[in-house]
Amino acid sequence: MEPRQEGRGVIVTPPVRLLADTSNDLVVPGTAILRMETTSKRTGTFDGAWWPRSRDVEDQLSGLITALTARLGPLARVGLDASAWDQTPGHLVILGHMVRIDWSAVSDSTMIVTRGDQDHFLFLVIPPGTASSPARAAMAMAVRDDNDAPAEQIFAATGVTRDDRLGVPPRSPD
Repeated sequence: MEPRQEGRGVIVTPPVRLLADTSNDLVVPGTAILRMETTSKRTGTFDGAWWPRSRDVEDQLSGLITALTARLGPLARVGLDASAWDQTPGHLVILGHMVRIDWSAVSDSTMIVTRGDQDHFLFLVIPPGTASSPARAAMAMAVRDDNDAPAEQIFAATGVTRDDRLGVPPRSPD
């Protein structure tokens, strides 16, 4: 991971891995796992899962968007749950490109990433305070081809608790 200079500080690009590449790897906060479809058939609820380190959207999303752009190309917008973050900016400028942020009050632990006009990728967002084992299990379950469970069912099945979703640190450590 090479840090990139941006605006107010250094952005550390989080690891973005394909599901097939993660079976023996340690998954840490900040990791995103993608399930990239190679056929026209699209199954499963989620295309990816992301485990941010904190509730600081600018700090966390900047690195993720940088990493996703490298895999997916330019991204137009991101949809997030307002209750999961400390700030709710309308957009971020990342590596000179403006990415719009749409905010929802639904609190469904998801993120929608839009590439182009209609190409959408749905991510499960693991709460920052989640322990490593349940976070990894939730990420793996979310991106399975046969998964059709919503976030709440994934969290219940993998041991991600309501306390994990409520008791997160307000900002990432320096």
